[in-house]
Amino acid sequence: MAAKKKTKQKSIEETLWDSANKLRGSVESSEYKHVVLGLIFLKFASDKFEERREELISDGKETYIDMVEFYTMKNVFYLSEISRWSFLVENAKQEDIALKIDTALFTVEKNNPSLKGALPDNYYSRLGLDVSKLASLIDTINNIDTLKDKQQDIVGRVYEYFLSKFALAEGKGKGEFYTPKSIVNLITELLEPYKGKIYDPACGSGGMFVQSVKFIESHHGNKKDISIYGQEYTATTYKLAKMNLAIRGISANLGDMAEDTFFKDQHKDLKADFIMANPPFNQKQWRADDELTDDPRWAGYDLPPTGNANYAWILNIVSKLSENGVAGFLLANGALSGSGDEYKIRRKLIENKLIEAILVLPRNLFYATDISVTLWILNKNKKARSIDHNGKLKKFRNRVNEILFMDLRQKGIPFEKKYTQFSDEDINEVTKTYHNWQQVDYEKTYQNTAEYCYSATLEEVEKKDFSLVPSKYIEFVNRDENIDFDEKMELLQSEFIELLKAEENSKNELLTVFKELGYEIKL
Repeated sequence: MAAKKKTKQKSIEETLWDSANKLRGSVESSEYKHVVLGLIFLKFASDKFEERREELISDGKETYIDMVEFYTMKNVFYLSEISRWSFLVENAKQEDIALKIDTALFTVEKNNPSLKGALPDNYYSRLGLDVSKLASLIDTINNIDTLKDKQQDIVGRVYEYFLSKFALAEGKGKGEFYTPKSIVNLITELLEPYKGKIYDPACGSGGMFVQSVKFIESHHGNKKDISIYGQEYTATTYKLAKMNLAIRGISANLGDMAEDTFFKDQHKDLKADFIMANPPFNQKQWRADDELTDDPRWAGYDLPPTGNANYAWILNIVSKLSENGVAGFLLANGALSGSGDEYKIRRKLIENKLIEAILVLPRNLFYATDISVTLWILNKNKKARSIDHNGKLKKFRNRVNEILFMDLRQKGIPFEKKYTQFSDEDINEVTKTYHNWQQVDYEKTYQNTAEYCYSATLEEVEKKDFSLVPSKYIEFVNRDENIDFDEKMELLQSEFIELLKAEENSKNELLTVFKELGYEIKL
């Protein structure tokens, strides 16, 4: 008798995803993430509320079970009866369940000022969701015991899983609200945000902040030692970020509302110790020619060009760094060697000794684009870079006159068939290389490695006309060192375009000949 094949039991995340997918017939994926995540938030908030309520009763404080202060003092949201998960489960099959969910979210936000602007507003009623499918989703979410294993952070895990799956589902051109977890992990491990102010000027759903707190906790630090500031342009993504942080008990100042970082900077006077960001790549026409020309963020530099916001993001970040601040952020590779005003700004950044490291990343790391991008690290004070978990300022060798270049294009492992992600081993290797390079006795721990890393002096960078393309500095043993492969690829691309144009011209000429002979060919 043949042995039965064991069926792999689905995780909570996978079961929820399957249930959520049933809504796809009537709701776009970009919409139904808010449906699911809003309900997950309500379930988690209710579980925490009920736990605190029972605690008050068991402590003989039943008189206080409906006093908001006795919940907020424990970082728990107070929920009136119509906002509790049990009420929604009881009414899940009612025709007006969508209205009841909207009312629950509205009431939670009203009773908890810290959630102002965080929760979906009159959202479920507007979508016209199928009642039976919504009831099925509520039933599935009801099976999650959000408090079962605090060490496993079940709700945080589910939330992270859903954000990534939604980003994957939305695909190219969308999914900008989410920076893949392995990239966020790499940035966090490189910057080591133990203590101080953390800022993200394009914070999306808040992944940089979540990972910063996880870094602190995993290194036995205290999350009370950091304060978080962020800004997000898209209203729905702003709500995602506030919910994401609220679910994890992370306090943050994301501004009063969703706003454009350039045109309504909500943290004008901020000086941050750590800046981590994944701003939009190659943002076109981000300002008109006569707008923001005297903005203080560009002080000391040329005006960022209107056709691409990459250098505007860089200068915004530079303006926000504290005296010992360090920043890690992602940009499209074109920023490494742009001409015109970009060249002038890049040269000044190099001459001002702000650029510490440039790491070119593999392709297919992102869900919204397949291009290779670059991680920039800026450092306001390379002599004393950061504070460790004991509160001591780390001292590093004076690397003021050097820039570390790293090529990570051969790193990464396959993920979801067509994507790439960094493994834990990749992250450990890269961060070890970077931190070893910073040490006083770096000669003992760091060495330039062909096809991987190179520490270039500013004199070398100047000789390369202030280009930050890593392949201009890193040795490639299997290549002719006189060939610049980035330039070669640009040339090949140009030649390919010319070939396509020539082919099109030949086709048109041939069609014209047939037409003159009295034959009409339709393609």
